[in-house]
Amino acid sequence: MLNSKQRAALRGAANTLDPVFQIGKGEIDETLIQGVADCLAARELIKVKVLENSEYSAKEAANILAEALSADCVQVIGRKFVLFKQKPKESAYTAILAK
Repeated sequence: MLNSKQRAALRGAANTLDPVFQIGKGEIDETLIQGVADCLAARELIKVKVLENSEYSAKEAANILAEALSADCVQVIGRKFVLFKQKPKESAYTAILAK
C-alpha cells in the first residue's frame, strides 16, 4: 500500500510515460492480465489506456487489473491509468518509495 507522498512521486514519474497497453472492446481476459503482469515485472510502473469503445471505464479496468495482479493503482485520469508493482529486489523506484 502506497502513502500519499509515494503516490505523488510515482505520479510525477509516470507523467512522461506513454501507454503500453490499450483495453478495447474485448473483456479483460487472462491473456491481457498476463501481458500486463509481464510488463509490470519488467518496468514496475506502466500506463494503460482504455479506448472509448471499451465496456469498462478506466477506474473499473484499473481496479480489476490491480486486484488480479496485486498491484497498486497510482492514478486514474480520463481514459488512462497508472499501475505500480514493486520488484522484490532493488530498483529505480526504491529511492522514491523510501521517502
